[in-house]
Amino acid sequence: MTTSTLSPARPTGRDVPPLLPVVGAGTAVPLATGGTATYANLDNAASAPALTTVAARVAQVLPHYASVHRGAGYLSRVCTALFERAREQVAGFVGARPDDVVVFTRSTTDALDLLARAVPAGGRVLVADVEHHANLLSWERSARTTVVRGGADAEETTARLEAELASGRYAVLAVAGASNVTGEVLPLRRLARAAHAAGARIAVDGAQLLPHRRVDVAGDGIDWIALSGHKLYAPFGSGALVGRRDWLDAAEPYLAGGGATLDVGHDAVRWAAGPDRHEAGSPNVVGAVALAQACATLAALPAGALEAHEAALRDQLVRGLTALEGVRVVRPHPADAVGVVTFTVPGRPVSEVAAYLSAEHGIGVRDGRFCAHRFADSLGLVEGGLRASTGVGTGSADVARLLAALERFLTTGPELEYGLVEGRWAPLTDARPAPGTFLDPIPGRG
Repeated sequence: MTTSTLSPARPTGRDVPPLLPVVGAGTAVPLATGGTATYANLDNAASAPALTTVAARVAQVLPHYASVHRGAGYLSRVCTALFERAREQVAGFVGARPDDVVVFTRSTTDALDLLARAVPAGGRVLVADVEHHANLLSWERSARTTVVRGGADAEETTARLEAELASGRYAVLAVAGASNVTGEVLPLRRLARAAHAAGARIAVDGAQLLPHRRVDVAGDGIDWIALSGHKLYAPFGSGALVGRRDWLDAAEPYLAGGGATLDVGHDAVRWAAGPDRHEAGSPNVVGAVALAQACATLAALPAGALEAHEAALRDQLVRGLTALEGVRVVRPHPADAVGVVTFTVPGRPVSEVAAYLSAEHGIGVRDGRFCAHRFADSLGLVEGGLRASTGVGTGSADVARLLAALERFLTTGPELEYGLVEGRWAPLTDARPAPGTFLDPIPGRG
C-alpha cells in the first residue's frame, strides 16, 4: 500500500503548488505496511526543510571554508567578508535600524537567553502564558518576570498585556509574533506602542512569524527580535538576535572566550562591544551564510505571495478537518493566523494518530504539547494535540493526503495494530528499517 491510492477526503478547491523548491521534496520514505510513499512534511513549524537556494549557497561557500576575523590568508578574508555580509542581510530582512546590532546565535532559544541576561538589574519582564518555552523560561530564569493569563483569542491576550503594562512596572514586554500552537498573530506595532508608552521595551520571538510574514523592526517599533535558521528554511544551528545595542554592550558577555575580548591582561580583561562581545569562539560561518541566503530568497518573493499561499493551504486544512466527524480543531478561525493548525481526535491518543499517519501514509505531523505546556493545558490539550503546519514547500496535495488518511483512520481504522514501544506509540509490526540505520554513512577513505 502507498498513499497514492488515497483520494482527498473532501473537495479541496484550486490546486496550490509549493511556493519555493526545498531540499528533500519528493523523498520516498518506507511504510510499515510495505512499499514507500513520498514524504508529506506537515511539521514545518518544528523545523522547515532547507531551500534549494540555501543548499546551493552552502555548496558554493564550503570550498572556501577558512578561519574568520584576523586571518591574513585570502580565504580567511573571504570568510570574514561572508560572515559580516550575512549580518547585514539578516538586518535588512527584518527591517532593522541603522544602529541596531545583529548577534549570531544557535537558535531563537539561545538568542532570548542572551537577551534575558542583558536586562538591567531590577528590570521586570512581562510575558503571557501562551508563549513557547523559549520565550517563557528564558525570562523566568534570568529576570524578574510576571506571567499573565492569555485570553480566548489574540485580541483578548493583547488587551490583558496592555492593561498590565499600564502599571509602568516593566522594563520589557516579551511576546511571540505568532503562536506555534494556534498560529495566531499578535499585533506587534500596537503592542510596541503600548510598551513604549509605559516606559518598557518589546522583545519579539520571531521563530514562527518570520517564515510566514515580513517584519519591520524599525517601522513597527520593535526593540529586539529573535529568529532561528531551522524555522526559516536554513539548516540547524543558526539563529540571531537583532535590535538595540545599549543593553547588550553593557551586559556581561554571554560566553567568555576568544573573539569577545579587546585585551586580556594579568589583572583585567577588556571586553569588546557590539556583536563580538557575545560571539566568543569560532562562529558558525556556514550557518550564518545559509541563514542570510534564506532571508534573501524569501525577501525576493513577490509582495503578498507568501501570505496568499499560506492562506489557501490553511483554509483547505481547516475546512477539511472541520468536515471530518470525530476531529476537533483548536481555534480554527483566528482573526489573523499563519499556517499552523492544531487538532485532536477525541478518544484516541494523539501519539497513536501521529504514528499511524507516519507508518501507513508517510505523513509527518507533530504531536504533544509543542513546548508550550501552559498554553496547551489552557486549550484543553492536557494529553496533547496534533499539529499540521505548512511551509513554502507545501502544496495542496500534501494537505489532501492528510485529510484522506484521517478519514480512513476514522472510518475503517488503521491497517496495523499500535501500542507503546519504548514509551512512544508505534506499530507493533513494522517493516521499516530502524531510523538510525535508514541512511548509511558515507564511507571514509583510508
